[in-house]
Amino acid sequence: MLSRIEKFNIKLSRFPEKERQKILEAAAWAKALHKNQKRASGEPYFIHPLHVAEFLIDLGLDQEAIIAALLHDVLEDTDIELPELRKRFGKQIGALVDGVTKISIVKAKSKSVQEAETIRKMLFAMTRDIRVIIIKLADKYHNMSTLEYLSPEKRKAIATECLDIYAPLADRLGISWLKAELEDLALKHLNPSAWEYINQFVASKKTERANYLKKIERTLLKAAAAEKIDIEVMARAKHLYSIYLKMKRRKKDISEIYDLLGIRIICSTTSECYTLLGVVHKLWPPIEGRFKDYIAMPKANNYQSLHTTVMGFDGQLIEIQIRTREMHNLAEYGIAAHWVYKQDGSRSDAKSMQELPLINKLKRWDSSKTSSDSFLEEIKADLLKDSIYVFTPRGHIVELPKNATAIDFAYHIHTEVGNKTVGAKADGQIIPLNQPLKNTQVIEILTSNNAHPHVNWLRSVQTSRARLKIRHWLNQHEENLFIDKSIIAKKGPTKGEETVLQVPASSSEKGTTIIKQVMDRARLAFKIGDEKNMMISIAHCCSPSPGDDIVGYVSRGRGIIVHKRNCPNLRHIGDIEERTIEVEWEAASPKTTRQFKVTSRMTSDLFSEIEGAVKKYQGHLIEGKLEEDMKGTLSGRFTMELEGRDDYKKVLKSLRTIPSIINIYPLD
Repeated sequence: MLSRIEKFNIKLSRFPEKERQKILEAAAWAKALHKNQKRASGEPYFIHPLHVAEFLIDLGLDQEAIIAALLHDVLEDTDIELPELRKRFGKQIGALVDGVTKISIVKAKSKSVQEAETIRKMLFAMTRDIRVIIIKLADKYHNMSTLEYLSPEKRKAIATECLDIYAPLADRLGISWLKAELEDLALKHLNPSAWEYINQFVASKKTERANYLKKIERTLLKAAAAEKIDIEVMARAKHLYSIYLKMKRRKKDISEIYDLLGIRIICSTTSECYTLLGVVHKLWPPIEGRFKDYIAMPKANNYQSLHTTVMGFDGQLIEIQIRTREMHNLAEYGIAAHWVYKQDGSRSDAKSMQELPLINKLKRWDSSKTSSDSFLEEIKADLLKDSIYVFTPRGHIVELPKNATAIDFAYHIHTEVGNKTVGAKADGQIIPLNQPLKNTQVIEILTSNNAHPHVNWLRSVQTSRARLKIRHWLNQHEENLFIDKSIIAKKGPTKGEETVLQVPASSSEKGTTIIKQVMDRARLAFKIGDEKNMMISIAHCCSPSPGDDIVGYVSRGRGIIVHKRNCPNLRHIGDIEERTIEVEWEAASPKTTRQFKVTSRMTSDLFSEIEGAVKKYQGHLIEGKLEEDMKGTLSGRFTMELEGRDDYKKVLKSLRTIPSIINIYPLD
């Protein structure tokens, strides 16, 4: 322990003496407070906050962040309270520790709600002080490094969360090396055999790789010297998780994947970057379609670099990144670079950090009233997804998630532009509204005062903003197409990128409510895009059955009515082309289907909590309907599907722990 403290003390040498002593005071206090606590590994608990603090020192963060890192668990795991912490170290450090603590102690009956609320608190804390999330990422990084001491179930759950949330978030903050580390650690616990196989292969090629990269480096240094440009060359192998994804995507063994090497060229000026790009392309032929100019068009996290892939010696593919030293500093430290000390002892301006697109987007979400389950899905699909960058006709850059369409672009510009969209152009050419946009395209939206949103748009849009605005318009103009309190069809398990809406194998009298029977335990399902809370019924005129070619008609007040495609009645509907939506049968494997009724106090999260209890036992909700009575009590009827019959009692027991539920009545 002493040697660890000594090592920590050495790292503090860059701080002024007064600040260094304050950090050491915090370290001594934290060590005393955690004195009798142990990690799962058996090590003294203080090892953990010490690792987190060292991580932030390596990132170049300031004294306040280092002290907060040392104390980040004292409010949760010791008897110390916030007023005492503030008294000792000030309001700012108190706020940082309190922010990290609030993220850590979120509790909920439903795991899905708990995860969503944890992420919500964490991300919104960023809008106040970005250092809170950097401390949390450091905390997550060290915990991921010691997962082997936990049970297999816990390891898998933590690794999955890391891969879904924390690794993409590190990338969005510009700390790309941390993203790579977190992904590799997650892979190690989610797919140990794949991790071991790739790791052994990469290790076995270490000497061969080093010799090859040395040859590349000598060639680059000589060519740059001829242009009178001073450069630094950094060589690396791709990280394990990125290799794993290449193997999966290309369905090839690692021995058949050749673009496993990366080179970074660091120079002094932007003009030198472009000169060096020409030098590289003279030395080795570039691979078409693999060039990206992030200098002219930076990423949302302000990352800048030139990327190109060339065919190097012996036919080896090499990814080369060219950037200035300032760009490299930002690429290494990301958003943390705003707290890095300059040589004169001052600190970089952190104020501009608050204007990052990421922070502005979070501020908009913070003011919205999104439910917990919807929020988590939107975060994963919108905020943490890979991005593309397109231009408006006036040259403004618009960042959108990968696979975004012209409709997403239109709603990004303005709600009224989206609502009145009739067409779009990309680089001057008309494109389908549902066609995914590509990087650097110039997008122009064509509008008409007579236009309006269509249900079909929900099949292709990628952004939560577009989805929300389309839903809102349809709610206002299409009466009961979307049901709020009475949930008629609940989203089932996904297949690929399609979402399956489950309904019972029956029909209804008027098409306005779902039938409450499940016949022979069989179910029907319709694929109708990434949407939920839609009312669906079977047309009586043609009575389609599984296997028939079908189409959905968006009625006024009766939701989506499913007809046979050749139904004679469809020909007599005047606006049939405008109001049809593609649907198709989805085969569903027979499983145990059970029903129950609940009465509950008024709450906005009941559906999420019920869904979480069902998912806990690998089940899912097929349907549900909630109604409010005159006394303000909710009553509902639900159908769930379970893997085994024995799980029914377990689910009911879990449901009874939900605080808002008054009674549960099994129906079968």
